[in-house]
Amino acid sequence: MDRTPDSMLAGAPMSATLAIYDMDRTVTRGPTFGPFLWHAMWRLAPWRVLLAPLVLLTTLGYALKLFDRGRLKEINYRLLVGPATPERLEPVVQSFADKQLATNILAGARTRIAEDKAAGRRLVLATASYRLYAAAIAQRLGFDDVIATDVEYDRQGRTVARIDGVNCYGLGKLDMIEAWLQKQGLEREALHIRFYSDHISDSPVHHWSDEAFATNAHARLIELAEHEGWQVLDWRDRRQA
Repeated sequence: MDRTPDSMLAGAPMSATLAIYDMDRTVTRGPTFGPFLWHAMWRLAPWRVLLAPLVLLTTLGYALKLFDRGRLKEINYRLLVGPATPERLEPVVQSFADKQLATNILAGARTRIAEDKAAGRRLVLATASYRLYAAAIAQRLGFDDVIATDVEYDRQGRTVARIDGVNCYGLGKLDMIEAWLQKQGLEREALHIRFYSDHISDSPVHHWSDEAFATNAHARLIELAEHEGWQVLDWRDRRQA
Protein backbone atom coordinates (compact mmCIF):
# COMPACT_ATOMS: atom_id res chain seq x y z
CA MET A 1 0.00 0.00 0.00
CA ASP A 2 0.96 3.63 -0.55
CA ARG A 3 2.82 5.21 2.38
CA THR A 4 2.36 8.84 1.42
CA PRO A 5 4.22 11.04 3.95
CA ASP A 6 2.30 13.66 5.89
CA SER A 7 4.14 16.45 4.07
CA MET A 8 2.54 15.36 0.79
CA LEU A 9 -0.90 15.39 2.43
CA ALA A 10 -0.63 18.98 3.60
CA GLY A 11 -3.35 21.02 1.96
CA ALA A 12 -5.34 17.97 0.90
CA PRO A 13 -9.09 18.18 1.63
CA MET A 14 -10.16 16.54 4.89
CA SER A 15 -12.33 14.03 2.99
CA ALA A 16 -9.18 12.80 1.20
CA THR A 17 -7.30 11.89 4.39
CA LEU A 18 -9.06 9.54 6.78
CA ALA A 19 -8.06 8.16 10.16
CA ILE A 20 -10.23 5.16 11.03
CA TYR A 21 -10.23 3.82 14.58
CA ASP A 22 -11.60 0.66 16.10
CA MET A 23 -13.03 1.36 19.56
CA ASP A 24 -12.91 -1.46 22.12
CA ARG A 25 -9.38 -1.94 23.50
CA THR A 26 -8.05 0.40 20.82
CA VAL A 27 -9.46 3.71 22.02
CA THR A 28 -10.82 2.24 25.25
CA ARG A 29 -8.99 0.30 27.96
CA GLY A 30 -11.58 -2.43 28.04
CA PRO A 31 -14.70 -3.66 26.23
CA THR A 32 -17.89 -1.62 26.15
CA PHE A 33 -20.67 -3.97 25.07
CA GLY A 34 -21.01 -5.95 28.29
CA PRO A 35 -20.67 -2.86 30.48
CA PHE A 36 -23.35 -1.12 28.41
CA LEU A 37 -25.76 -4.03 28.85
CA TRP A 38 -25.29 -3.96 32.62
CA HIS A 39 -25.53 -0.17 32.76
CA ALA A 40 -28.78 -0.22 30.78
CA MET A 41 -30.20 -3.17 32.71
CA TRP A 42 -29.81 -1.50 36.12
CA ARG A 43 -31.45 1.69 34.86
CA LEU A 44 -34.25 0.25 32.72
CA ALA A 45 -35.16 -3.12 34.21
CA PRO A 46 -33.20 -4.21 37.29
CA TRP A 47 -35.30 -7.37 37.56
CA ARG A 48 -33.43 -8.69 34.52
CA VAL A 49 -30.47 -9.42 36.77
CA LEU A 50 -32.33 -12.68 37.43
CA LEU A 51 -31.55 -13.61 33.80
CA ALA A 52 -27.82 -13.03 34.23
CA PRO A 53 -27.01 -16.76 34.64
CA LEU A 54 -28.34 -17.29 31.12
CA VAL A 55 -25.64 -14.94 29.83
CA LEU A 56 -23.06 -17.44 31.03
CA LEU A 57 -24.83 -20.13 29.01
CA THR A 58 -24.83 -17.99 25.87
CA THR A 59 -21.11 -17.38 26.30
CA LEU A 60 -20.60 -21.13 26.50
CA GLY A 61 -22.73 -21.60 23.39
CA TYR A 62 -20.56 -19.11 21.53
CA ALA A 63 -17.39 -20.84 22.72
CA LEU A 64 -18.80 -24.11 21.40
CA LYS A 65 -19.50 -22.34 18.06
CA LEU A 66 -23.24 -22.92 18.26
CA PHE A 67 -23.76 -19.37 16.97
CA ASP A 68 -21.66 -16.39 15.86
CA ARG A 69 -20.75 -13.16 17.63
CA GLY A 70 -23.63 -11.25 16.12
CA ARG A 71 -26.16 -13.74 17.44
CA LEU A 72 -24.44 -13.71 20.84
CA LYS A 73 -24.92 -9.95 21.00
CA GLU A 74 -28.57 -10.20 20.03
CA ILE A 75 -29.35 -12.83 22.67
CA ASN A 76 -27.58 -11.00 25.49
CA TYR A 77 -29.16 -7.66 24.56
CA ARG A 78 -32.57 -9.31 24.64
CA LEU A 79 -31.85 -10.89 28.03
CA LEU A 80 -30.44 -7.85 29.83
CA VAL A 81 -32.03 -4.84 28.13
CA GLY A 82 -35.04 -5.81 26.04
CA PRO A 83 -37.17 -3.38 24.01
CA ALA A 84 -36.90 0.28 24.96
CA THR A 85 -38.20 3.50 23.50
CA PRO A 86 -35.63 6.08 22.39
CA GLU A 87 -36.93 8.42 25.10
CA ARG A 88 -36.13 5.91 27.85
CA LEU A 89 -32.86 4.79 26.29
CA GLU A 90 -31.34 8.17 25.50
CA PRO A 91 -30.47 9.22 29.08
CA VAL A 92 -29.03 5.75 29.66
CA VAL A 93 -26.84 6.09 26.57
CA GLN A 94 -25.66 9.55 27.55
CA SER A 95 -24.80 8.55 31.14
CA PHE A 96 -22.94 5.49 29.84
CA ALA A 97 -20.94 7.61 27.37
CA ASP A 98 -20.06 10.05 30.15
CA LYS A 99 -18.85 7.17 32.28
CA GLN A 100 -16.69 5.80 29.46
CA LEU A 101 -15.08 9.18 28.87
CA ALA A 102 -14.32 9.49 32.56
CA THR A 103 -12.92 6.00 33.14
CA ASN A 104 -12.27 3.99 29.98
CA ILE A 105 -10.45 6.10 27.37
CA LEU A 106 -6.71 5.60 26.90
CA ALA A 107 -4.62 8.76 27.18
CA GLY A 108 -2.57 7.70 24.17
CA ALA A 109 -5.72 7.36 22.11
CA ARG A 110 -6.84 10.86 23.05
CA THR A 111 -3.44 12.20 22.02
CA ARG A 112 -3.41 10.45 18.63
CA ILE A 113 -7.02 11.44 17.90
CA ALA A 114 -6.11 15.06 18.59
CA GLU A 115 -3.03 14.79 16.37
CA ASP A 116 -5.00 13.27 13.49
CA LYS A 117 -7.65 15.95 13.82
CA ALA A 118 -5.03 18.71 13.89
CA ALA A 119 -3.48 17.23 10.74
CA GLY A 120 -6.83 17.64 8.96
CA ARG A 121 -7.78 13.98 8.83
CA ARG A 122 -11.43 13.04 8.84
CA LEU A 123 -11.94 10.93 11.96
CA VAL A 124 -14.03 7.80 11.60
CA LEU A 125 -14.92 5.35 14.37
CA ALA A 126 -15.52 1.86 12.94
CA THR A 127 -16.64 -0.53 15.63
CA ALA A 128 -18.55 -3.75 16.19
CA SER A 129 -20.17 -2.05 19.18
CA TYR A 130 -23.72 -0.83 18.85
CA ARG A 131 -24.14 2.60 17.29
CA LEU A 132 -26.63 3.25 20.11
CA TYR A 133 -23.82 4.20 22.46
CA ALA A 134 -20.74 4.23 20.21
CA ALA A 135 -22.00 7.38 18.50
CA ALA A 136 -22.31 9.17 21.85
CA ILE A 137 -18.75 8.21 22.79
CA ALA A 138 -17.47 9.21 19.34
CA GLN A 139 -19.15 12.59 19.54
CA ARG A 140 -17.47 13.32 22.86
CA LEU A 141 -14.07 12.38 21.41
CA GLY A 142 -14.46 14.59 18.35
CA PHE A 143 -15.02 11.97 15.66
CA ASP A 144 -16.63 13.11 12.43
CA ASP A 145 -18.34 9.86 11.46
CA VAL A 146 -19.34 6.50 12.94
CA ILE A 147 -19.60 3.09 11.28
CA ALA A 148 -21.08 0.60 13.74
CA THR A 149 -23.49 -2.23 14.35
CA ASP A 150 -27.09 -1.04 14.15
CA VAL A 151 -30.18 -2.32 15.94
CA GLU A 152 -33.68 -2.75 14.54
CA TYR A 153 -36.84 -1.03 15.77
CA ASP A 154 -40.24 -2.60 16.31
CA ARG A 155 -43.62 -1.19 15.27
CA GLN A 156 -43.79 0.85 18.46
CA GLY A 157 -40.47 2.50 17.61
CA ARG A 158 -38.60 0.65 20.36
CA THR A 159 -35.06 -0.61 19.92
CA VAL A 160 -34.93 -4.39 19.85
CA ALA A 161 -32.13 -6.91 20.06
CA ARG A 162 -32.00 -7.80 16.37
CA ILE A 163 -29.05 -6.47 14.40
CA ASP A 164 -30.03 -4.34 11.42
CA GLY A 165 -27.79 -5.53 8.59
CA VAL A 166 -24.56 -7.20 9.66
CA ASN A 167 -22.34 -7.16 12.72
CA CYS A 168 -19.54 -4.65 12.05
CA TYR A 169 -16.83 -7.24 12.65
CA GLY A 170 -14.09 -8.89 10.61
CA LEU A 171 -14.75 -8.82 6.88
CA GLY A 172 -18.14 -7.32 7.68
CA LYS A 173 -16.39 -4.22 9.01
CA LEU A 174 -14.45 -3.77 5.78
CA ASP A 175 -17.65 -4.22 3.76
CA MET A 176 -19.39 -1.58 5.87
CA ILE A 177 -16.49 0.86 5.53
CA GLU A 178 -16.51 0.45 1.75
CA ALA A 179 -20.29 0.90 1.65
CA TRP A 180 -19.94 4.03 3.76
CA LEU A 181 -17.31 5.44 1.39
CA GLN A 182 -19.68 4.88 -1.52
CA LYS A 183 -22.53 6.65 0.29
CA GLN A 184 -20.20 9.55 1.04
CA GLY A 185 -19.20 9.78 -2.63
CA LEU A 186 -15.56 9.03 -1.78
CA GLU A 187 -13.36 7.09 -4.20
CA ARG A 188 -10.91 4.74 -2.48
CA GLU A 189 -8.17 5.56 -4.99
CA ALA A 190 -8.38 9.26 -4.09
CA LEU A 191 -8.01 8.64 -0.35
CA HIS A 192 -5.14 8.15 2.05
CA ILE A 193 -6.35 6.05 4.97
CA ARG A 194 -4.73 5.12 8.24
CA PHE A 195 -6.32 2.47 10.45
CA TYR A 196 -5.88 1.63 14.13
CA SER A 197 -7.05 -1.60 15.77
CA ASP A 198 -6.02 -4.02 18.48
CA HIS A 199 -7.39 -7.27 17.06
CA ILE A 200 -6.53 -9.78 14.34
CA SER A 201 -10.17 -9.80 13.25
CA ASP A 202 -9.56 -6.34 11.80
CA SER A 203 -6.61 -7.47 9.67
CA PRO A 204 -8.69 -7.17 6.44
CA VAL A 205 -8.98 -3.43 7.15
CA HIS A 206 -5.30 -3.21 8.11
CA HIS A 207 -4.36 -4.75 4.75
CA TRP A 208 -6.76 -2.44 2.89
CA SER A 209 -5.50 0.76 4.53
CA ASP A 210 -2.51 2.86 3.48
CA GLU A 211 -1.09 3.10 7.00
CA ALA A 212 -1.84 0.21 9.33
CA PHE A 213 -1.32 0.44 13.09
CA ALA A 214 -1.51 -2.61 15.33
CA THR A 215 -2.59 -0.79 18.45
CA ASN A 216 -2.60 -2.31 21.95
CA ALA A 217 -2.46 -5.53 19.98
CA HIS A 218 -2.47 -9.14 21.08
CA ALA A 219 0.27 -11.54 20.02
CA ARG A 220 -1.27 -12.75 16.74
CA LEU A 221 -1.73 -9.24 15.41
CA ILE A 222 1.74 -8.15 16.52
CA GLU A 223 3.22 -11.13 14.68
CA LEU A 224 1.26 -10.23 11.54
CA ALA A 225 2.23 -6.55 11.88
CA GLU A 226 5.91 -7.42 12.10
CA HIS A 227 5.59 -9.61 9.00
CA GLU A 228 3.73 -6.92 7.04
CA GLY A 229 5.81 -3.99 8.24
CA TRP A 230 2.93 -2.26 10.05
CA GLN A 231 3.59 0.04 12.97
CA VAL A 232 2.97 -1.39 16.43
CA LEU A 233 1.64 1.05 19.04
CA ASP A 234 0.82 0.46 22.68
CA TRP A 235 -1.18 3.28 24.21
CA ARG A 236 -1.35 1.32 27.44
CA ASP A 237 2.30 2.31 27.85
CA ARG A 238 2.36 5.81 29.32
CA ARG A 239 5.57 6.57 27.47
CA GLN A 240 3.47 6.56 24.25
CA ALA A 241 0.58 8.51 25.82
